[in-house]
Amino acid sequence: MRVYFLPANFFLSALISLPALAEEQQTLQQQLDLLKAEMSRLEARIAEQEQQQASAADADTAVPEQRDGVRVGGAVRTNFSHTSYGEGNKDRGGDLQFDIFRLNLHGAIGEVSLDAEIRFFDYMTAVKYAYVGYQFHEDWQVQAGITPVPFGNKPYNSHNYFFSTNYYIGLEDDHDLGLVFKRQLRDNWRLDLGFLKNDELGGVDGYVSDRSDRYSYDVVGYRPPGEGLYDAPSRALGEYNTLAGRFAYHIQHRDGVSTELGLSVLDGGLHDGQNRAGNYNAWAMHVDSQMGRWHAQLQHGEYQYRVDNAEQLAVGAYAFYDTIAADAKTSTFNLAYSVPVTWGPVTGLQFYNNYGLIHDKVDGTANTMMNVTGVSVAAGGLFTYFDLVHARNQPFIGGSIAGDSSDTERRFNINIGYYF
Repeated sequence: MRVYFLPANFFLSALISLPALAEEQQTLQQQLDLLKAEMSRLEARIAEQEQQQASAADADTAVPEQRDGVRVGGAVRTNFSHTSYGEGNKDRGGDLQFDIFRLNLHGAIGEVSLDAEIRFFDYMTAVKYAYVGYQFHEDWQVQAGITPVPFGNKPYNSHNYFFSTNYYIGLEDDHDLGLVFKRQLRDNWRLDLGFLKNDELGGVDGYVSDRSDRYSYDVVGYRPPGEGLYDAPSRALGEYNTLAGRFAYHIQHRDGVSTELGLSVLDGGLHDGQNRAGNYNAWAMHVDSQMGRWHAQLQHGEYQYRVDNAEQLAVGAYAFYDTIAADAKTSTFNLAYSVPVTWGPVTGLQFYNNYGLIHDKVDGTANTMMNVTGVSVAAGGLFTYFDLVHARNQPFIGGSIAGDSSDTERRFNINIGYYF
């Protein structure tokens, strides 16, 4: 997904040209401060969280730039965490770690655009996305390569650093190898159609040393009885030939209120390296509404993996294996409020609470719950998340999606990134 920003001096020149009446200048200055704060927040969001839905809905299918050239950007991030589930971490008063160094490529040569992102961690290197785009019709663009899978609230079904519970089952910010056709937003509706040949690492028999060395969560195996929740799967499995569709209708209300109503579906096959082993599908209904400074998101859906005698499957990402139920429902509710400020270099704050639940699991394990309360801070090239997470059976918060704990764990997290 690509987002294009007009240069700041465009807005400044437009404002200067307005009548210089004192009362109007004061109003315009307030609008300018709000605009600058929002621009700073969105630029940081595209670097890590690819910006908020209100701006991304139109920019997602923008016509490629006519000027030849590819711009290089990126980010450097560090992370502090203090947890309830790590005795050593608590005894040390938390841990500060290097997070990532990241490079982004964005631009066009002729009529073909390029977008790519590669992430360097201490423990792995991963390509998040890498695709070319071509506007072959006034209303339609095609993207080919490691592309974003069209599903659910876009660009994210969350505001915080940890995303939502959907991310950890492969239903938020997922990227696979294939083609995606995107209909530009006209007449209040848009349509994204995708054919994903397989996951970003080449599928079940891709030439990689570790199938968990990836950014996006994908199914990589199925669990026989007795296999550990975090073990590398003894029986390989991979997604292939997936069809995905996302339909969204935009309703523009008065006073700048905009609401998107959407439905997403996907259906594909599962392969064990020798034969077709089953199939999978998912659907979701989603609502995304921007109400002035307020932003609300709702999403509810279900996924199913059909493999003989398998109620649990292995997923992989971030050099880490986890286990999910083969069939479950998901529900999320997010609310955020943005505030422009002028505190030295700080130009914008966004307060949020994101709640997610994975329930009605076919394997009979307990629900997965995650609630994140936090604030993000934009200050020039710096963008920082302050998150307080409470969760049960949640990866990276002391649990597994297929865990069966009744304990609520806590994690206080600060992620500091410089985006360029």
